[in-house]
Amino acid sequence: MRGYFGVGVERISKAMNMGAIMRTAHAFGASFLFTVDAVPRVVESRKSDTSSAWAQLPFYEFDDADSMRLPHGCALVGVELLDDSVELPSFRHPSQAAYILGPERGSLSPEVLARCDHVVKIPTQFCVNVGIAAAIVMYDRLRNLGRFAPPPVAPGGPLESVTEHHHGQPVLRRARRQKGNA
Repeated sequence: MRGYFGVGVERISKAMNMGAIMRTAHAFGASFLFTVDAVPRVVESRKSDTSSAWAQLPFYEFDDADSMRLPHGCALVGVELLDDSVELPSFRHPSQAAYILGPERGSLSPEVLARCDHVVKIPTQFCVNVGIAAAIVMYDRLRNLGRFAPPPVAPGGPLESVTEHHHGQPVLRRARRQKGNA
C-alpha cells in the first residue's frame, strides 16, 4: 500500500483506550501516533499496548490544535458524528493522512475541526468506543487502499485472485526526450 497514515486522539483520558489505539495502529501499519491535549496519565498506556508500539512508532504529544504539526502534504481527517460528515464507506482515503478522533466522552473541538481537511463518520446508530472507532477507520483504509481481490458477487471467499504486479523496464527521461526529438 502506498502512502502513510498516522492516528491521533484529542483530549483522551483513559490509558487503556490509548493503549488499544496504539496496538491497533501498529498492527495496521501506521507511521506515527499523536495526542492533542491528552490527560497526562495517558502515558500509562504502555501497560495495555502489548505490541510495544510506543517503541516502534514515533509518538507526538501536542498541547493544543494550534501546536499540532503534521508532515507536509498530510491531510487531517476528523472522525466525528456530525450531520455533514462523509459516511466512511463513501470516503476516499487520502494516500497521506492523519486521522484524529475525539475523546471518550465528547467531540472533537471546534479548533481541531477547523484544521480538518475532511470529516468522516462511521454510520452507526450511536457513538462507539474510541478504540473501536479507530480500528474501524484503519480497517476501512486498508480495505480501500490495499491490494485485495474484488469481493465476489455471492457470499463466500474470493473467486478472483489479485493480479501480480509486474514492473516494466525503467523509463529514462533523457531517452524519452531524445526519442521525441528524433
